[in-house]
Amino acid sequence: MAGRIRSSDIDEVKSRTNIADIVGDHVSLKSAGVGSLKGLCPFHDERSPSFHVRPQLGFYHCFGCGESGDAISFLQKMDHVSFTDAVERLAQRVGFQLTYEDGGAPSDSSNRARLLAANAAAEIFFQEQLATPGADPGRRFLGERGFDHLAAATFGVGFAPKSWDALTKHLRSKGFSTEEITTVGLVSEGERGVYDRFRGRLIWPIRDVTGQTVGFGARKLLDDDKGPKYLNTPETPVYHKAQVLYGLDLAKRDVSRSHRVVVVEGYTDVMACHLAGVTTAVATCGTSFGIDHIKTLRRVMGDDNVNGEVIFTFDPDAAGQKAAMRAFAEERRFSAQTYVAVAPDGLDPCDLRLNRGDDAVRRLVDNKEPMFEFVIRQTLANFDLETVEGRVGALRAAAPVIADIRDPSLRPGYTRVLARHLGVDLPEVQAAVSRAARANSGSSADSAAQRQAGGQGQATQVVERPPSIRDLPRDPATRLERDALMAVLQHPALAGRELVQRAMLTTFVNPTLAVVRDAIAASMEVFGTESWFARVTEMVPTPMIAVVQQLAVAPIPERSERDLTSYVREITVALIDRELLRQSHELLGRLQRVDPRERESYRAVQAELMALEGERRSLREG
Repeated sequence: MAGRIRSSDIDEVKSRTNIADIVGDHVSLKSAGVGSLKGLCPFHDERSPSFHVRPQLGFYHCFGCGESGDAISFLQKMDHVSFTDAVERLAQRVGFQLTYEDGGAPSDSSNRARLLAANAAAEIFFQEQLATPGADPGRRFLGERGFDHLAAATFGVGFAPKSWDALTKHLRSKGFSTEEITTVGLVSEGERGVYDRFRGRLIWPIRDVTGQTVGFGARKLLDDDKGPKYLNTPETPVYHKAQVLYGLDLAKRDVSRSHRVVVVEGYTDVMACHLAGVTTAVATCGTSFGIDHIKTLRRVMGDDNVNGEVIFTFDPDAAGQKAAMRAFAEERRFSAQTYVAVAPDGLDPCDLRLNRGDDAVRRLVDNKEPMFEFVIRQTLANFDLETVEGRVGALRAAAPVIADIRDPSLRPGYTRVLARHLGVDLPEVQAAVSRAARANSGSSADSAAQRQAGGQGQATQVVERPPSIRDLPRDPATRLERDALMAVLQHPALAGRELVQRAMLTTFVNPTLAVVRDAIAASMEVFGTESWFARVTEMVPTPMIAVVQQLAVAPIPERSERDLTSYVREITVALIDRELLRQSHELLGRLQRVDPRERESYRAVQAELMALEGERRSLREG
């Protein structure tokens, strides 16, 4: 039975974990000010980054969808694992030995870690088999495509022996149960029991963005193999083909740096591209390029501007053209510009490298053409442009393509291109594009209305959003309170205990922020420690936790380290100074109401007023 991890161990794992590294495996992060990072949210689809990470606090928050948490909750949500599994994965990553209460053991053997371990053991087994005499067909296949043993080792290529149960026996000897190796898709079940899923095939390990092997792709080599040309791992708890891109673990760093990705069609194409110097190449794994792949790529690319490039390579045959049109259907989901690269002689990247060399592969990518030009040409190819009927049909089919271009400045140019291809007057094409644009707009509005109403005859479901600092009033008093709380929560050491303590005794105009102020004041005993932020979060009512989390990650204006120190102190001082000014105003009112003949009372109020003014001067000078 799984034991409970000691709470002190959980705290230790969290303190040793850099949340930026964990999130960075899935999201391309860039600076959002001193000590703050931002990127595209992995939990909802967005075009501009609203997902913020604060490594110093070990915390993240998305201002778009409201998701927030620490490194543990991030892994739970991203990989759909339990709390215990997430802690164990982080502990393994930082090399920390966990202890369990009541002498318990780690979580049960069917968890994600065990399944990944089974895949890792299988990967080593396949790689070792590639060197055996029986793997000669696999080595010959690689050699004929220009891949030597170093290339095979780089991509982890292996060989599954032509055996009924060689892998099964090997994994059982390593302590894995039949249930585990069945669950992870390494064996199949028949009337006579379980048997190896991959037999007599070349094997590619399929890794997720963090580099963990989640599945395998297997290529048929032998004539007596009656299975499909490519056989992949089935859907498992750790492998979801619609979310995985082959080669992304190797490409992600360059994809993130260059904001460019090249999408090819197969494992050998990825290998050929990388070996030729196109190190941003990835491929889908036995499925068409879809929405989940786009979301994954956008997070890695940091796809929040139009300067990025997504380049698709397709075979020139009918299947390749169909794949191109499917990709075009999802093109609008990218902020980056999309392109198509097709070799003029119809060679895929692997064959192109083999026949023409590495430079030909690089030229293929460099000579890309915009996706819209490619799609317009493919659309027109379906019509006989020598006939009036063909030209009319082609115009009707191509006009929506141009109307769908995201950048309105490009539409006039493509409208003229279409008019030239068709030999039709420009005003006629312009009118067709305008009609298509209105039709697109109407269908989008109808869809939005249906989504909002929840469908005809159904009551609209109102989802209550958590409170957000974006909804706060924009008056100067509230802005000061908000910015001061952000500075204090994010950089307590720069403000200093004494200053913060004084600031948290001041009067707040905004009642929401006043609750956070009170929580900070009640948490001063752990001020500036590792538990500081957690204590403040615990002190506020549950509905207010989201506000504290947002204040803790909201970007402070970008500054140097020295300027940041000045900013934090100055804005905290401004809060105190405002309070002293308020008190001074009250004293002036009292002074006006005191009868001057009551000299003792008059002098007492005057003394208080002078003391306040002296305190204000000292505060500003200090």
